[in-house]
Amino acid sequence: MKIQNEYGDKEECWGLLTSIDGYNCDRGLIRDEKYIKQYVIDLCDLIKMKRFGECNIVYFGKDESIAGFSMTQLIETSLISGHFANATNAFYIDIFSCSFYDSQEVAEFTKKYFLAEKVTINAIIRK
Repeated sequence: MKIQNEYGDKEECWGLLTSIDGYNCDRGLIRDEKYIKQYVIDLCDLIKMKRFGECNIVYFGKDESIAGFSMTQLIETSLISGHFANATNAFYIDIFSCSFYDSQEVAEFTKKYFLAEKVTINAIIRK
């Protein structure tokens, strides 16, 4: 597929993967299952991705250093996944789609949604 991407030139590619890590988030928000589900709905609306099925959210981690919610949401163009780490009040979210979206916009949206003090972002064009 040819897309115009944030790196400039059109390229042949399969899709875009954006990984967003957020730190020092609001502890209540990353521990709220309903809030996380609403984030997924709002994110899909923002990037104009059609959700396929319901968002799957599970809480796990007997070891407190990894405990927290994890989520997956199939989208018609691929997948959104994430983990919310209680011990560090952090999130780790991946968005992969064969339809283009603005990874910087998604990172800012996610940072504001969970009131993160800082985010790091990595975007990769999959060929």
